[in-house]
Order: sequence, then structure tokens, then C-alpha cells
Amino acid sequence: MTWTVRPEPPGSPVAAALWRAYYTEVSDRWYLLHEGRRTDPGELEREIAAESGDDLVPPRGRLLVARYRGEAAGSAGIRLLDATTAELTRVFLCPAVRGRGGAALLVRAAEDAARASGAARLVLDTRGDLVEARALYARLGFTETEPHNAEPFAEHWFAKRIG
Repeated sequence: MTWTVRPEPPGSPVAAALWRAYYTEVSDRWYLLHEGRRTDPGELEREIAAESGDDLVPPRGRLLVARYRGEAAGSAGIRLLDATTAELTRVFLCPAVRGRGGAALLVRAAEDAARASGAARLVLDTRGDLVEARALYARLGFTETEPHNAEPFAEHWFAKRIG
């Protein structure tokens, strides 16, 4: 099999490298769009350090890592917001393996993990400029909803019944 998806501790070197790649890409994309520059290295380090991933550990969360041909290639996390709702977060696939089915595989694995944790509904937020992510979520059956949080960079909110 080309792809595998397994749980990973958020503090592992693999998880940390994927979080750095994810955050660098989405931060640079925002700054390039709005300010014509990449993320300041100091700011990048502060923001990466501020997100430990402690909310992505059982029993209230889970971090999943996808591997393509054995190499870490992406991640997705879930965290329970309440007894029946989980939030999808940190969905990322390395650019070199995009277009090979890994993103859908990761999201479906996250749905399974959320369902196993008791969730019947999965929610997420994303930005307007992340058009590829919005298209993926729509293709996988998520529908746009009213905001479920007040995250400063969230512009679109989605939900899906999973149970």
C-alpha cells in the first residue's frame, strides 16, 4: 500500500516537522496575499511554539500522520469540543505528494477517529484564500455553516454529520 495513516504523539519529531511545514505554508500564504512578504522568522517561531498540540491527545483528541511510501507526508487532528462534536484541525499534506489521494484519506481517518471518540458531528474552520481546502471539504460532504468559534483568521466554517 502506498499510503498509511496512524496516530502520532503531537510532541514527536515527525509531528513537529509537519506542524512547522503546515504553519510556514499557511502563514506565508496569508502574509504574501495581504502584505506582500513572507512570515517574519521570529513570529513564525513564536507561533509554532505557542501550539503544543496537547489538545490532540486521547481521550479528547488525536493527531494522525499520513505516510506516503513510508515517509511522513501529512497530518490531521481532531479534538472533542463537547460530547458529540469534534473539530478537525491541522489538515496538511506536503506539496510533493498532493494530488495522490492523501488528503481525502487523512480526513476520512480523522472522521473515523472522531466517531470512535463519540462524536456525531465534525466541524472545522478555514480561511477564504485556502480555496483548495474548501474544495476538499465540500467534495467530502462538509457543508458551510455559521461560525462555531471566533478564531481571528477563520472566514469559513464547515460541518458534517459523521454518526
